[in-house]
Amino acid sequence: MRRIPIYALQPGMKVARPVYGSEGLVLLQRNMILTRRYITQLKQLGMPFLYIDDGMLDGHDVADVIRDETRNQAVLRVRDLVAAVETPNPQSHVLLRTQQASRTVHDIVSDLLSQRNLMVNLVDIRLEDDYLFSHSVNVCILSLITGLTAGLKRDQLVTLGVGAILHDVGKGALPHHILYKNGSLTTEEFEVIKTHTTKGHEILHSMPDGREVALEHHERYDGNGYPDGKQGRQIHQNAQIASICDVYDAVTSVRIYRPAHPPHEAVELVSASGNRAFSLDLVQKFLRNIAAYPSGSIVELSDQRVGIVIDTPPGFSKYPRVRLLFDQDKQPYKRTLEINTLDHPSLMIRKVLTEEEFAALRGIVI
Repeated sequence: MRRIPIYALQPGMKVARPVYGSEGLVLLQRNMILTRRYITQLKQLGMPFLYIDDGMLDGHDVADVIRDETRNQAVLRVRDLVAAVETPNPQSHVLLRTQQASRTVHDIVSDLLSQRNLMVNLVDIRLEDDYLFSHSVNVCILSLITGLTAGLKRDQLVTLGVGAILHDVGKGALPHHILYKNGSLTTEEFEVIKTHTTKGHEILHSMPDGREVALEHHERYDGNGYPDGKQGRQIHQNAQIASICDVYDAVTSVRIYRPAHPPHEAVELVSASGNRAFSLDLVQKFLRNIAAYPSGSIVELSDQRVGIVIDTPPGFSKYPRVRLLFDQDKQPYKRTLEINTLDHPSLMIRKVLTEEEFAALRGIVI
């Protein structure tokens, strides 16, 4: 299974993961064969990528850390919550929606606790219009995985997850023309955006822990964040965890004004932020379960061989197991060879190939 950019999709390709629309309906089922009409519709919906089963990882199942149904239900509930915030008298609506969000977090925790391997090997696929909702769910999932690594108990995890899934709820109270602006924000507009922290704090007045995450997820360990310039342990631990996950997911997401950064670049960014933007201890706990090179990535090794990433062991984000496809002379291997880069300290990932580069290597024109 590989993540293929929308422009590189071809009729006849097989869908590897279900595709959900904004209303929660399945647009494409797993194992469906793409047609030209399907591809055109996905482009019109703003779908940036699709997971395709091209047989390159036969024998290796790449699973999400939670069920597709759980993720989809969570996105819908966050959407409902933001819609409630936008109503003229939101408080009673918001209370009901936050209770539903709490039940969703329980479901996510149950899914995570049932997993043996919590390595994040997939990049979430989302429609452009669903960024805010899917982002909130991703921050929740990543925060909970980090909390599990930190040894939090179930009740602590639920508290963390509720705060994380609601961290951006204040954005529902912002003017749409600023929140969804297609271009750079002015200084005045950015000041408005920053108020989503205090607005979220007000909206969640009856939820102490969720409220603190909403207020403090843009505070920074060195005191250079907002709204209050808190630093170090003055920042609630749940807010610190959510802030790391917030940055990572934002950086790896396609936005109207920029393309997504690949996970290995986001890993480097977060790693370099330890004891500056974030607690170094929490950064290390976060990175333990993040694959810098997700399964299905096409990589060139430092010895110039090319292969596809199969998986990555927990705690060793930059050392994946790779199925070799081409030798140093870029000739295809005639038999299956796999190498665990963790067993070869001198062997590093030199680069991640783009779909165009990989196609050219195979003599295919996109």
